[in-house]
Formats: sequence, C-alpha cells, structure tokens
Amino acid sequence: MVKVGKWIAKHRVLMLIIGFLLIIPSVIGMAKTRVNYDLLSYLPEHLETVKGQDILVDEYGMGAFSMVVVENMDMKDVQKLEDQFSEVPHVKDVLWYDDVADISLPVEMIPKDLKEAFFKGDATMMLVLFDNTTSSDEAMDAVGQMRKLANDQCFISGMTGVVTDIKNLALKELPVYVVIAALLSLVVLELTSGSFVVPILFLISIGLAILYNLGSNIFLGETSYITKALTAVLQLGVTMDYSIFLLNSYEENKKRFPGEKERAMGHAISNTFKSVAGSSVTTVAGFVALCVMTFALGRDLGIVMAKGVLIGVICCVTVLPSLVLVFDKPIEKTKHKLLLSNMDKPSAFITKHYKVWIVVFLVLLFPAIYGNNHTKIYYNIADSLPSTLDSNVANAELKKDFDMSNIHMVMLDRSMDAKQKSKMFDEIDSVKGVKWTISMNSLIGPAVPDSMIPNDIKEMLQSDDYELAFVCSEYESATEEVNTQIASIDKIVKSYDKNAMVIGEAPLMKDLEDVTNVDLVNVNALSIAAIFIIIMIIFKSISLPIILVAVIEFAIMVNMAIPFYQGTSFHLLQV
Repeated sequence: MVKVGKWIAKHRVLMLIIGFLLIIPSVIGMAKTRVNYDLLSYLPEHLETVKGQDILVDEYGMGAFSMVVVENMDMKDVQKLEDQFSEVPHVKDVLWYDDVADISLPVEMIPKDLKEAFFKGDATMMLVLFDNTTSSDEAMDAVGQMRKLANDQCFISGMTGVVTDIKNLALKELPVYVVIAALLSLVVLELTSGSFVVPILFLISIGLAILYNLGSNIFLGETSYITKALTAVLQLGVTMDYSIFLLNSYEENKKRFPGEKERAMGHAISNTFKSVAGSSVTTVAGFVALCVMTFALGRDLGIVMAKGVLIGVICCVTVLPSLVLVFDKPIEKTKHKLLLSNMDKPSAFITKHYKVWIVVFLVLLFPAIYGNNHTKIYYNIADSLPSTLDSNVANAELKKDFDMSNIHMVMLDRSMDAKQKSKMFDEIDSVKGVKWTISMNSLIGPAVPDSMIPNDIKEMLQSDDYELAFVCSEYESATEEVNTQIASIDKIVKSYDKNAMVIGEAPLMKDLEDVTNVDLVNVNALSIAAIFIIIMIIFKSISLPIILVAVIEFAIMVNMAIPFYQGTSFHLLQV
C-alpha cells in the first residue's frame, strides 16, 4: 500500500485533474436522478393496500385524489371552479354535487348522505381525482396548477398536496441545511486544527465525495428526498474523521522523513487506509443492514450511504492527499497555535476515575432502556410539517368545516348483489368514526337500472371488474382510532366479498406502522451482529466487541430515551 500511496503523492496534479473533471458526470447524474417525495410508495408490493393502489391505476386510470373545501362561494362559482379543475392536465375527474343533481335544487332537498358529504354550513367539498399516483410528478404538477386557480376561499387537502409541500420545502431548505452543516464543521475544524487552510481542504475533498455519491445514484433511477437530504450531512460527519487521521499521520511522517514530503504522504496514505478500513467497514455494515428492511426506504438509504462511505474513503486517500501536497506552502504559512486547548486533562481525569463512569453507566442503564422502549413514535407524515403549509391549512379547514380527516376507498366486486351492497354499506356507516359513504347506491340508488346510470358516474366508480366506494372518517391518519376503524371496515367488506380491499392514505399509513415496527427490530439485531463479527475479526477478541457494542447501544438508548422523559415523541424518520 505504501507504493500506491507514493504513486498518488507523486501524481497529485493528475489526481486533482481527474477529481475535478468527475464533477461534470456527477452533476449530470444528479440532474437525471428523480427524487421521490412519497414515503408510502416504499411500502412492499405484496401488501393488499399497495396492490389495491395498483389496481386503482390499472382499472380506473386513477391513482390519487384530493379533497377540496370551498367556503362562502356561490354555487355557480363553485361549478365554474369545478370546470376549471377538470381542465387541469392529469385531473381525471371531479366529483361534486352537480354530478348527481342540478345545482338549482335546494340543498335541503337532497339525500342526507349526499348533503353531509358535499355541504356543511357555508362550505362545500369536492373530490378531485388524478390519473396518476400520489407522488407522481404529474399529480404534483396538477395540485400546483389547482392552487394557482384557487383563491383564498379554496383549500386543497389530500396526500398529493402533502407530498407537493414536502417537495417545495425540501427544494427550498435542503441547500440551507447543507451550508449550515458545512459552516459549523468549518468553525469546529478551525478551532481544533493547526492551520486555517486545512479545514477548507477537508471540506473540498468531502464535498467532491458527496457530489460523486449523489451523481452515482443515477443507476438507482430515483432516490427518496429523505436520502438526498441526509446524504450530504451524514457523509460529512461520518467521513470527516478519516480526513483528520490522514493529516495527523502526514504530520507524524514528515518528522520521520524530513524534507521528503511525497514519501511522508505515501506512508500517511498507507497508514490511513489500513486504519480506516476497519472503521469504514463497520459503518458500511450498519448502513447495509438497512437494506434488509421490507420498507424500501431502508434499502434506498442503505445503498446510498454505504456507497458514500466507500467513496469518502477513496477521496480521503486520493483527492485529499493531493490537495494537501499542492497547498503545502499555504498550509505552512497559515499555521497557528491551537485555538482550542488539547483534551489531555479531561481524558486523564476520565481514565483515572474509570470506576465512577462504570457506576454511572450501571445507574443510567435501566432508565435508558425503559425510556428507549417507551418513547412514542408517530407515523403521520403531515404532522412533521409546519402547520402553515397549504396542505396542513387545508386539512385543518376540512376538519373544522366537515369534522373529517380522511377518506378511505373500498374496492369490491362489481357483480355483488345490490341488496348485499346496501346492507354492507349500512354496516360500514355504523362503524365508530365513519361520517358517510359515497357509492353507486348512495348516488343513484339501488332501484335504478344499470342502463339509466350516467356514463360519467359509471366511469368514476365502476371498472370492468370492480366498484369503488368512498368512506369518510373523522379520525386522522396513523392514530389508534383510525387503525381500529380500518380493521373493522376491512372485516365487514371481507365478510361480503373476500377479495374486497380497503385502501387509501390511512390504510397505507397503518401498513407503514406495522411494517416498520418489525423492520426496526430486524435492522437493529442485524447491525449489532454484523458490527460484533467485524470487530471480533479485526481485533481478534471476544470481550472487546461485547464492550464496544454495549457502549454504542447504551449511547443509542440514552439518545432515544431523552424524548420520553421530555414528554415528546419521535417521527419514524428520526428513528
């Protein structure tokens, strides 16, 4: 490895030319890698809710919908707005009162279920159906155009609206987070390093590694916005140690080989590679463990971050040494005394009183385990977003005006007997928290012959094999109440049609909770086992990996327990 290190040191200019030229394909790769803003799309395909979403697209040409609340607007103006929404590209259909009755008909004269569904006081609601999936660019563009058409009296809710806001927020704030992380790292490095130039070189080297990693994601086709947001910050934090180690090794080898900087750097590269190999392998193993998650976001994040660590190591032993040698004179000229005193005294105190720290560990162990096991995790994506976003404002208006938070979809066999369907929906209406149901029965009535049903209603609610119904719920997604409600509705529909499905945002979030609860346990167990084995092989010891893993797990539990004792909760993504 020393020969390779010397070759890199000798050809440092070539290394930098190649390093900076690689920026071009990296930027192209980043531009061509789609960013997915919908976490629910990462659920495993075998789930009934996911299969139902696919059937919805295939059978109905519909993949998502938004609930639109209109306040204090004349019926004729609402109808005009409905027509405008219908003209928006990728809006498949708009379901409103005028689809089943003439707007000249007084509201008081329409059936109770339809009145509750479409009207409440001075507010009315319409369902806007999109021809593509929730997180598709087409559906998000449609929501964006609808928002431009709407005025202050119109509120567009639904998961597509949430995903659109997530996208806009991420595009706006992600660069800010990366800049803040880089500046904070620069400040810490300036305080702890012996030269003002070195921290800048560190950030350039790591910055290039981040660009390479993000650009190479093109082979994945797309990555989650969570992955994109975390990659830069995580890679910066995880690989910074490697850079510090290389510089320290270089300084030591310069003392061994006075006046032979290339030789000193060659040995520094060799020493760094050998030293960080074990550390990087354990880090990679931790990220690779995420790939076993059935929730595909884990695989997405695991692959990208494992790749990022490897790229970071390569840049640390190629780009960074070249930068240090090229800028050797500026480094020497800007050398200064350490702005932050060394840590010899604190470390000496800790090692001298090691028994005290063992006692502290034992005392904190039980509250750490208890707090870690009782920290609440919430799964509602919208709850983690600012309340001022358009989607959350719309959800609040929906709750205020109609006392509803969700609409589930029931997909059943089209050939089911009309009386059985009517009986089934009566049972669904009696489930706690269900406000109303909209189906062919409620819109047309069971006595109307199929030949007399308007084609637009047929296309909206019936396909060749299935019939669709909407069930309104007063409960928010990812709550115990809505999960119980979904289970009850699912039990009812399957008693009438074993192949019927209950799908939509809340059922998907229920599956998200069920899937990730199992995934998190599996990932934790696998990562512990992998890191234990790697440390055991590297250090050829049984006791050492037990100690190291115990310390790491203790630190994780303390960190996870803090929110419990603060009375707060974690979002799934923070876990």
